[in-house]
Amino acid sequence: MLVDTHAHLDDERFDADRDAVVERAIDAGVAFIVNPGVDLETSRLAVGLAGKYECVYAAVGVHPHEAGRLTDEVCGNLRALAAHDKVVALGEIGLDYYRDLSPRDVQRDAFRRQLALAAELDFPVIVHSRDAHEDVEAILTEASRSAKLRGVLHCFSGDIEWAQRAVGMGLCIGFDGPLTYQNASKLRAVAGAAPLERTLVETDSPCLVPALHKRSERNEPAYVGLVARELARIKGISAADVCRVTGLAASRLFGIPSADERRKIAYVIRNSLYLNITNRCSNRCTFCIRQKSDYVKGHRLWLDREPTVEEIESAAGDIEPYDEVVFCGYGEPTERLDVLKGVARRVKARGKRVRIVTNGEGDLINGRPIAAELAGLVDKLSVSVNTADADRHVTLCRSTFGRDAHPAILRFIEAAKRHVGEIEITAVAAPGVDMDAVRRLAEKMGVSFRPRRYNDVG
Repeated sequence: MLVDTHAHLDDERFDADRDAVVERAIDAGVAFIVNPGVDLETSRLAVGLAGKYECVYAAVGVHPHEAGRLTDEVCGNLRALAAHDKVVALGEIGLDYYRDLSPRDVQRDAFRRQLALAAELDFPVIVHSRDAHEDVEAILTEASRSAKLRGVLHCFSGDIEWAQRAVGMGLCIGFDGPLTYQNASKLRAVAGAAPLERTLVETDSPCLVPALHKRSERNEPAYVGLVARELARIKGISAADVCRVTGLAASRLFGIPSADERRKIAYVIRNSLYLNITNRCSNRCTFCIRQKSDYVKGHRLWLDREPTVEEIESAAGDIEPYDEVVFCGYGEPTERLDVLKGVARRVKARGKRVRIVTNGEGDLINGRPIAAELAGLVDKLSVSVNTADADRHVTLCRSTFGRDAHPAILRFIEAAKRHVGEIEITAVAAPGVDMDAVRRLAEKMGVSFRPRRYNDVG
């Protein structure tokens, strides 16, 4: 679901062909567009456009350039506009010390007042921050003490550390056309580090046209796909992955229904087909996505019931286009070893590569050594060991098998080396995980090591 979370369709530069601009966005696959106001007049226009176009939603607010116009009467008018059923946020609000078109103390006062209004209305906020990150952070921190903070730092221009703190405060990070510019290496580094599940793509139309177009050209929502493609290149995933995950983030932030809320048995990340066969898992890892969400890379994975072999095969459909079929879902696939083997046998019969992502506790789960049963069915094992010793494993992975889990995982890996061609040990770079120690463990065992980014599942 491709979404442009920031476009000023009310701008006069769209007056001559606004209908065509919206139609081009729809043709480009844009599911919805959020149109923020920058003062009372444009907020009214944004609400009007939301009423006219099904795919357009509005935000209302006063931009820092217009901060001096935020009177009590204007606040009352914004509150009234916010009652419209297609108004989804307070914005565009914030601070701009680059142009300084309003006195800074006036900007700060207007920002605080609108954050208070957002809290009163239980709305997310769309925050403008230019050369004012320190004060923006201070005011947002202040606001978060009295109300839950949610929103987006629009057209992010800060550093990685500020992005990380903002995500920790409950905010999303918005990226626009500048992400595609040749001189934007620092911004691309921020995009690479930011969790995709808390990232939004924007155009800021009619400004900030992406690099494939001339800087003098007018930007429009149909171009938001160029930002998504650049983000995909940075992340090393597909544009479809980016659209799905950022679209879900936008849907959740603004309360706009997602196009696809179905629970997935089969789902795609990059060019791999993943099979989700159970919710059950013997671990309760402190860093696991299961503690926070039903979703992985935009796919809803919590199952209503466990599917049969036939249902899994039907959900997988045509597997020919994919590089591999991966058993990896919301639970531990070896919890259903017989089903796993039955599906893997059918996949291998069709000439496709099979990989299992496992916590390595299959021997304990099934009450017998299982490595030999994987021979001829599995091409690669990705074993989520995460720690180099049993004590740390108990603390971080919280296996139902306690201290027995870690040595059993190592025995499983040693046995699997005789039956599976490729084995890698993985570890999530979560707080408390000694990545170097896990790397040394992999080297000692003669298998490869793959570090995994914290808060970046899949």
